[in-house]
Amino acid sequence: MFWKRKNKNKVFFGDGAAITNYLSDGLLVFDKDSKLVLVNPQAEEFFQIRKERILRKSILELSRFPNFRPLVSLFGGGIKGFFRKELHIRENFILEVTSSPMIIEGKRFGALVILHNITREKLVERMKSEFVTLAAHQLRTPTSAVKWSLQILLEEDLGELNKEQKEIIKKAYNTNDKVIRLIKDLLNLAQIEEGKYLSKIVLSDIEGVIQSIVDVNKKRIEKKKLKFEFEKQKDKLPGVMLDVEKMKIAIENIFDNALRYTLSEGKVSISLKSNKKEIEVKIKDSGLGISQEQHGKVFSKFFRGSNIMRMDTEGTGLGLYIAKNIIEAHGGRIWFESEQDKGSTFYFTIPVKEQFGEFITGEFY
Repeated sequence: MFWKRKNKNKVFFGDGAAITNYLSDGLLVFDKDSKLVLVNPQAEEFFQIRKERILRKSILELSRFPNFRPLVSLFGGGIKGFFRKELHIRENFILEVTSSPMIIEGKRFGALVILHNITREKLVERMKSEFVTLAAHQLRTPTSAVKWSLQILLEEDLGELNKEQKEIIKKAYNTNDKVIRLIKDLLNLAQIEEGKYLSKIVLSDIEGVIQSIVDVNKKRIEKKKLKFEFEKQKDKLPGVMLDVEKMKIAIENIFDNALRYTLSEGKVSISLKSNKKEIEVKIKDSGLGISQEQHGKVFSKFFRGSNIMRMDTEGTGLGLYIAKNIIEAHGGRIWFESEQDKGSTFYFTIPVKEQFGEFITGEFY
Protein backbone atom coordinates (compact mmCIF):
# COMPACT_ATOMS: atom_id res chain seq x y z
CA MET A 1 0.00 0.00 0.00
CA PHE A 2 1.21 3.53 -0.65
CA TRP A 3 -0.38 5.09 2.45
CA LYS A 4 0.72 4.59 6.04
CA ARG A 5 -0.89 5.47 9.32
CA LYS A 6 1.50 7.81 11.16
CA ASN A 7 -0.67 8.18 14.22
CA LYS A 8 -4.33 7.76 15.11
CA ASN A 9 -5.47 10.82 13.18
CA LYS A 10 -2.98 11.22 10.34
CA VAL A 11 -2.19 9.36 7.12
CA PHE A 12 0.82 10.11 4.91
CA PHE A 13 2.13 8.63 1.67
CA GLY A 14 5.36 6.73 1.90
CA ASP A 15 7.92 5.21 -0.47
CA GLY A 16 5.48 2.49 -1.44
CA ALA A 17 3.88 5.05 -3.77
CA ALA A 18 6.72 4.30 -6.24
CA ILE A 19 4.63 1.46 -7.66
CA THR A 20 2.30 4.07 -9.20
CA ASN A 21 5.16 5.13 -11.50
CA TYR A 22 4.51 2.03 -13.58
CA LEU A 23 0.78 2.57 -14.12
CA SER A 24 -0.38 3.25 -17.68
CA ASP A 25 -3.18 5.44 -16.25
CA GLY A 26 -2.60 8.80 -14.63
CA LEU A 27 -3.08 9.01 -10.86
CA LEU A 28 -3.66 11.99 -8.61
CA VAL A 29 -4.07 11.64 -4.84
CA PHE A 30 -5.58 14.39 -2.69
CA ASP A 31 -5.44 14.45 1.11
CA LYS A 32 -8.33 15.24 3.45
CA ASP A 33 -7.65 18.98 3.00
CA SER A 34 -8.07 18.60 -0.79
CA LYS A 35 -4.36 19.18 -1.39
CA LEU A 36 -2.51 17.22 -4.04
CA VAL A 37 -0.02 14.86 -2.38
CA LEU A 38 0.82 12.38 -5.14
CA VAL A 39 1.18 12.64 -8.92
CA ASN A 40 2.46 9.75 -11.02
CA PRO A 41 4.55 10.25 -14.21
CA GLN A 42 1.64 9.47 -16.53
CA ALA A 43 -0.45 12.23 -14.96
CA GLU A 44 2.50 14.61 -15.39
CA GLU A 45 2.56 13.71 -19.07
CA PHE A 46 -1.22 14.09 -19.45
CA PHE A 47 -1.21 17.58 -17.94
CA GLN A 48 2.21 18.50 -19.39
CA ILE A 49 3.58 19.75 -16.08
CA ARG A 50 6.22 18.70 -13.56
CA LYS A 51 4.90 17.45 -10.25
CA GLU A 52 7.15 19.81 -8.27
CA ARG A 53 5.04 22.72 -9.49
CA ILE A 54 1.71 21.29 -8.35
CA LEU A 55 2.33 19.15 -5.24
CA ARG A 56 0.69 20.47 -2.06
CA LYS A 57 -1.59 22.68 -4.15
CA SER A 58 -5.32 22.74 -3.36
CA ILE A 59 -7.88 22.02 -6.08
CA LEU A 60 -8.56 25.77 -6.38
CA GLU A 61 -4.86 26.59 -6.65
CA LEU A 62 -4.57 24.06 -9.48
CA SER A 63 -7.03 26.15 -11.52
CA ARG A 64 -4.17 28.61 -12.10
CA PHE A 65 -2.61 26.05 -14.44
CA PRO A 66 -4.45 26.07 -17.83
CA ASN A 67 -4.32 22.29 -18.38
CA PHE A 68 -5.86 21.67 -14.96
CA ARG A 69 -8.83 24.00 -15.45
CA PRO A 70 -11.08 21.37 -17.13
CA LEU A 71 -10.47 19.00 -14.19
CA VAL A 72 -11.14 21.73 -11.61
CA SER A 73 -14.34 22.59 -13.49
CA LEU A 74 -15.36 18.93 -13.35
CA PHE A 75 -14.93 18.90 -9.56
CA GLY A 76 -16.82 22.16 -9.18
CA GLY A 77 -14.45 23.56 -6.57
CA GLY A 78 -14.27 20.55 -4.23
CA ILE A 79 -13.18 16.92 -4.38
CA LYS A 80 -16.17 14.64 -4.92
CA GLY A 81 -16.70 11.10 -6.13
CA PHE A 82 -17.82 10.22 -9.65
CA PHE A 83 -17.32 7.43 -12.18
CA ARG A 84 -15.91 7.55 -15.71
CA LYS A 85 -16.61 11.13 -16.74
CA GLU A 86 -15.14 12.43 -19.99
CA LEU A 87 -12.67 15.29 -19.77
CA HIS A 88 -11.35 17.24 -22.78
CA ILE A 89 -7.93 18.47 -21.66
CA ARG A 90 -7.00 19.98 -25.02
CA GLU A 91 -7.75 19.49 -28.69
CA ASN A 92 -7.73 15.81 -29.68
CA PHE A 93 -6.90 14.67 -26.16
CA ILE A 94 -9.66 13.13 -24.04
CA LEU A 95 -9.43 11.51 -20.62
CA GLU A 96 -11.92 9.36 -18.74
CA VAL A 97 -11.86 10.40 -15.10
CA THR A 98 -12.92 8.47 -12.00
CA SER A 99 -12.75 10.05 -8.56
CA SER A 100 -13.02 7.80 -5.52
CA PRO A 101 -12.90 8.88 -1.85
CA MET A 102 -10.41 7.08 0.43
CA ILE A 103 -12.26 6.02 3.54
CA ILE A 104 -10.34 4.21 6.27
CA GLU A 105 -12.13 2.95 9.36
CA GLY A 106 -15.10 5.15 8.52
CA LYS A 107 -13.03 8.34 8.15
CA ARG A 108 -12.29 10.16 4.92
CA PHE A 109 -8.56 10.65 4.34
CA GLY A 110 -8.63 12.03 0.81
CA ALA A 111 -9.43 10.94 -2.71
CA LEU A 112 -7.93 9.02 -5.64
CA VAL A 113 -8.39 10.42 -9.13
CA ILE A 114 -7.72 7.95 -11.94
CA LEU A 115 -7.13 9.30 -15.45
CA HIS A 116 -7.54 6.96 -18.43
CA ASN A 117 -6.63 8.11 -21.94
CA ILE A 118 -9.55 7.37 -24.29
CA THR A 119 -8.46 9.63 -27.17
CA ARG A 120 -7.92 6.72 -29.58
CA GLU A 121 -11.27 5.09 -28.73
CA LYS A 122 -13.07 8.40 -29.28
CA LEU A 123 -11.27 8.94 -32.59
CA VAL A 124 -12.34 5.47 -33.79
CA GLU A 125 -15.93 6.15 -32.65
CA ARG A 126 -15.94 9.45 -34.53
CA MET A 127 -14.58 7.82 -37.70
CA LYS A 128 -17.24 5.09 -37.49
CA SER A 129 -19.94 7.69 -36.95
CA GLU A 130 -18.72 9.77 -39.89
CA PHE A 131 -18.64 6.68 -42.11
CA VAL A 132 -22.21 5.71 -41.13
CA THR A 133 -23.41 9.27 -41.78
CA LEU A 134 -21.71 9.42 -45.18
CA ALA A 135 -22.98 5.99 -46.25
CA ALA A 136 -26.53 6.73 -45.08
CA HIS A 137 -26.61 10.08 -46.90
CA GLN A 138 -25.30 8.45 -50.08
CA LEU A 139 -27.97 5.74 -49.88
CA ARG A 140 -30.87 8.07 -49.08
CA THR A 141 -31.10 9.70 -52.53
CA PRO A 142 -31.15 6.51 -54.69
CA THR A 143 -33.56 4.67 -52.36
CA SER A 144 -35.92 7.65 -52.44
CA ALA A 145 -35.73 7.64 -56.25
CA VAL A 146 -36.50 3.90 -56.33
CA LYS A 147 -39.49 4.46 -54.03
CA TRP A 148 -40.82 7.22 -56.29
CA SER A 149 -40.40 5.04 -59.41
CA LEU A 150 -42.11 2.01 -57.85
CA GLN A 151 -44.95 4.20 -56.60
CA ILE A 152 -45.58 5.45 -60.14
CA LEU A 153 -45.74 1.85 -61.38
CA LEU A 154 -48.10 0.79 -58.56
CA GLU A 155 -50.44 3.68 -59.28
CA GLU A 156 -50.45 2.49 -62.94
CA ASP A 157 -49.55 5.92 -64.31
CA LEU A 158 -47.45 4.19 -66.99
CA GLY A 159 -50.01 1.53 -67.85
CA GLU A 160 -52.17 -1.15 -66.30
CA LEU A 161 -50.49 -4.03 -64.45
CA ASN A 162 -51.69 -7.59 -64.12
CA LYS A 163 -52.06 -9.13 -60.65
CA GLU A 164 -48.69 -10.89 -60.70
CA GLN A 165 -46.81 -7.78 -61.84
CA LYS A 166 -48.49 -5.67 -59.20
CA GLU A 167 -47.61 -8.17 -56.46
CA ILE A 168 -43.91 -8.25 -57.43
CA ILE A 169 -43.66 -4.44 -57.57
CA LYS A 170 -45.47 -4.15 -54.24
CA LYS A 171 -42.92 -6.50 -52.61
CA ALA A 172 -40.08 -4.44 -54.08
CA TYR A 173 -41.71 -1.25 -52.79
CA ASN A 174 -42.04 -2.66 -49.25
CA THR A 175 -38.45 -3.95 -49.23
CA ASN A 176 -37.15 -0.56 -50.39
CA ASP A 177 -39.25 1.11 -47.69
CA LYS A 178 -37.53 -1.01 -45.02
CA VAL A 179 -34.14 0.12 -46.34
CA ILE A 180 -35.26 3.75 -46.12
CA ARG A 181 -36.33 3.25 -42.48
CA LEU A 182 -32.94 1.66 -41.71
CA ILE A 183 -31.15 4.63 -43.27
CA LYS A 184 -33.21 7.04 -41.14
CA ASP A 185 -32.35 5.06 -38.00
CA LEU A 186 -28.64 5.13 -38.87
CA LEU A 187 -28.73 8.89 -39.46
CA ASN A 188 -30.53 9.41 -36.14
CA LEU A 189 -27.95 7.20 -34.43
CA ALA A 190 -25.06 9.17 -35.95
CA GLN A 191 -26.58 12.47 -34.78
CA ILE A 192 -26.98 11.14 -31.24
CA GLU A 193 -23.37 9.97 -31.09
CA GLU A 194 -22.15 13.33 -32.39
CA GLY A 195 -24.08 15.04 -29.59
CA LYS A 196 -25.93 17.30 -32.04
CA TYR A 197 -29.46 16.07 -31.75
CA LEU A 198 -31.91 18.75 -30.59
CA SER A 199 -32.25 21.77 -32.86
CA LYS A 200 -35.68 23.45 -33.05
CA ILE A 201 -36.91 23.76 -29.45
CA VAL A 202 -40.38 25.31 -29.22
CA LEU A 203 -43.19 25.50 -26.66
CA SER A 204 -45.43 22.53 -27.51
CA ASP A 205 -48.50 20.54 -26.55
CA ILE A 206 -47.41 16.94 -25.90
CA GLU A 207 -51.02 15.73 -26.14
CA GLY A 208 -51.29 17.15 -29.66
CA VAL A 209 -47.98 15.54 -30.68
CA ILE A 210 -49.18 12.13 -29.46
CA GLN A 211 -52.60 12.56 -31.10
CA SER A 212 -50.94 13.20 -34.48
CA ILE A 213 -49.01 9.91 -34.12
CA VAL A 214 -52.21 8.04 -33.18
CA ASP A 215 -54.03 9.49 -36.20
CA VAL A 216 -51.30 8.27 -38.58
CA ASN A 217 -51.63 4.73 -37.15
CA LYS A 218 -55.46 4.49 -37.09
CA LYS A 219 -55.69 2.18 -40.12
CA ARG A 220 -53.03 -0.06 -38.65
CA ILE A 221 -54.91 -0.29 -35.35
CA GLU A 222 -58.14 -1.12 -37.18
CA LYS A 223 -56.46 -3.72 -39.40
CA LYS A 224 -55.17 -5.64 -36.34
CA LYS A 225 -58.52 -5.17 -34.55
CA LEU A 226 -56.74 -3.80 -31.50
CA LYS A 227 -58.64 -2.36 -28.55
CA PHE A 228 -57.04 1.05 -28.34
CA GLU A 229 -57.56 3.81 -25.78
CA PHE A 230 -55.98 7.25 -25.45
CA GLU A 231 -56.65 8.38 -21.88
CA LYS A 232 -56.20 12.15 -21.58
CA GLN A 233 -56.07 14.25 -18.45
CA LYS A 234 -59.21 16.29 -17.76
CA ASP A 235 -57.28 19.45 -16.92
CA LYS A 236 -55.27 21.15 -19.62
CA LEU A 237 -51.68 19.93 -19.64
CA PRO A 238 -48.91 22.50 -19.12
CA GLY A 239 -46.71 23.41 -22.07
CA VAL A 240 -43.42 21.60 -22.69
CA MET A 241 -40.33 22.66 -24.64
CA LEU A 242 -39.78 20.16 -27.45
CA ASP A 243 -37.92 19.55 -30.63
CA VAL A 244 -41.23 18.30 -32.05
CA GLU A 245 -39.81 16.28 -34.94
CA LYS A 246 -37.32 14.47 -32.70
CA MET A 247 -39.92 13.83 -29.99
CA LYS A 248 -42.24 12.37 -32.64
CA ILE A 249 -39.47 9.92 -33.58
CA ALA A 250 -39.11 8.86 -29.93
CA ILE A 251 -42.83 8.34 -29.34
CA GLU A 252 -43.35 6.63 -32.71
CA ASN A 253 -40.59 4.15 -31.89
CA ILE A 254 -42.22 3.18 -28.57
CA PHE A 255 -45.76 3.17 -30.01
CA ASP A 256 -44.65 1.20 -33.10
CA ASN A 257 -43.28 -1.56 -30.85
CA ALA A 258 -46.56 -1.69 -28.91
CA LEU A 259 -48.59 -2.06 -32.13
CA ARG A 260 -46.13 -4.37 -33.89
CA TYR A 261 -45.72 -6.89 -31.05
CA THR A 262 -49.32 -7.01 -29.84
CA LEU A 263 -51.26 -9.82 -31.48
CA SER A 264 -54.57 -9.23 -33.27
CA GLU A 265 -57.46 -8.24 -30.96
CA GLY A 266 -55.00 -7.34 -28.21
CA LYS A 267 -54.96 -4.11 -26.18
CA VAL A 268 -52.84 -0.97 -26.49
CA SER A 269 -53.33 2.21 -24.50
CA ILE A 270 -51.73 5.60 -23.97
CA SER A 271 -52.34 7.72 -20.88
CA LEU A 272 -51.09 11.10 -19.64
CA LYS A 273 -50.74 12.67 -16.24
CA SER A 274 -48.87 15.70 -14.95
CA ASN A 275 -47.64 17.54 -11.89
CA LYS A 276 -45.86 20.86 -11.41
CA LYS A 277 -42.53 19.49 -12.60
CA GLU A 278 -43.24 17.04 -15.41
CA ILE A 279 -45.70 15.24 -17.65
CA GLU A 280 -45.69 11.44 -17.58
CA VAL A 281 -46.66 9.43 -20.66
CA LYS A 282 -47.54 5.73 -20.33
CA ILE A 283 -47.77 3.39 -23.35
CA LYS A 284 -49.11 -0.04 -22.40
CA ASP A 285 -49.67 -3.15 -24.50
CA SER A 286 -50.75 -6.77 -24.06
CA GLY A 287 -48.08 -8.02 -26.46
CA LEU A 288 -45.15 -10.41 -26.40
CA GLY A 289 -43.31 -8.74 -23.52
CA ILE A 290 -39.64 -9.00 -22.57
CA SER A 291 -38.12 -11.76 -20.46
CA GLN A 292 -36.70 -10.71 -17.08
CA GLU A 293 -33.12 -11.71 -17.95
CA GLN A 294 -33.13 -9.33 -20.94
CA HIS A 295 -34.45 -6.25 -19.12
CA GLY A 296 -30.97 -4.76 -18.73
CA LYS A 297 -30.39 -4.74 -22.51
CA VAL A 298 -33.62 -3.10 -23.65
CA PHE A 299 -32.19 0.38 -24.29
CA SER A 300 -28.94 -0.91 -25.82
CA LYS A 301 -28.05 -0.38 -29.47
CA PHE A 302 -29.25 -3.19 -31.77
CA PHE A 303 -31.08 -5.07 -29.00
CA ARG A 304 -34.03 -7.25 -30.05
CA GLY A 305 -35.72 -9.69 -27.68
CA SER A 306 -35.15 -13.37 -28.44
CA ASN A 307 -38.92 -14.04 -28.48
CA ILE A 308 -39.44 -11.13 -30.86
CA MET A 309 -36.75 -12.32 -33.27
CA ARG A 310 -38.45 -15.71 -33.53
CA MET A 311 -41.67 -13.97 -34.55
CA ASP A 312 -40.32 -11.04 -36.59
CA THR A 313 -36.90 -11.08 -38.26
CA GLU A 314 -37.15 -7.43 -39.35
CA GLY A 315 -36.11 -4.36 -37.39
CA THR A 316 -32.80 -2.70 -36.51
CA GLY A 317 -32.97 -2.81 -32.72
CA LEU A 318 -32.25 0.94 -32.64
CA GLY A 319 -35.74 2.28 -31.87
CA LEU A 320 -35.64 2.27 -28.06
CA TYR A 321 -32.00 3.38 -27.96
CA ILE A 322 -32.91 6.41 -30.08
CA ALA A 323 -36.07 7.08 -28.04
CA LYS A 324 -34.12 7.00 -24.77
CA ASN A 325 -31.53 9.47 -26.03
CA ILE A 326 -34.14 11.90 -27.38
CA ILE A 327 -36.16 11.83 -24.15
CA GLU A 328 -33.09 12.27 -21.95
CA ALA A 329 -31.85 15.11 -24.16
CA HIS A 330 -35.15 16.86 -23.31
CA GLY A 331 -34.40 16.42 -19.60
CA GLY A 332 -36.85 13.51 -19.27
CA ARG A 333 -36.63 9.95 -17.94
CA ILE A 334 -37.69 6.64 -19.49
CA TRP A 335 -38.30 3.22 -17.89
CA PHE A 336 -40.50 0.16 -18.36
CA GLU A 337 -42.21 -2.85 -16.84
CA SER A 338 -42.53 -6.05 -18.80
CA GLU A 339 -43.14 -9.76 -18.48
CA GLN A 340 -42.80 -12.27 -21.30
CA ASP A 341 -46.14 -13.13 -22.94
CA LYS A 342 -47.95 -10.61 -20.70
CA GLY A 343 -47.10 -7.34 -22.39
CA SER A 344 -45.03 -4.24 -21.66
CA THR A 345 -45.61 -0.79 -20.22
CA PHE A 346 -43.20 2.01 -21.15
CA TYR A 347 -43.17 5.26 -19.21
CA PHE A 348 -41.39 8.50 -19.98
CA THR A 349 -41.47 12.01 -18.58
CA ILE A 350 -40.92 15.45 -20.06
CA PRO A 351 -40.26 18.48 -17.80
CA VAL A 352 -42.80 21.30 -18.04
CA LYS A 353 -41.74 24.66 -19.46
CA GLU A 354 -40.52 26.15 -16.14
CA GLN A 355 -38.25 23.14 -15.45
CA PHE A 356 -36.85 22.66 -18.94
CA GLY A 357 -34.05 25.20 -18.64
CA GLU A 358 -32.47 23.20 -15.83
CA PHE A 359 -31.70 20.30 -18.14
CA ILE A 360 -30.63 21.75 -21.49
CA THR A 361 -26.90 22.05 -22.09
CA GLY A 362 -25.03 23.51 -25.03
CA GLU A 363 -23.84 20.15 -26.32
CA PHE A 364 -27.18 19.47 -27.97
CA TYR A 365 -27.18 22.59 -30.14
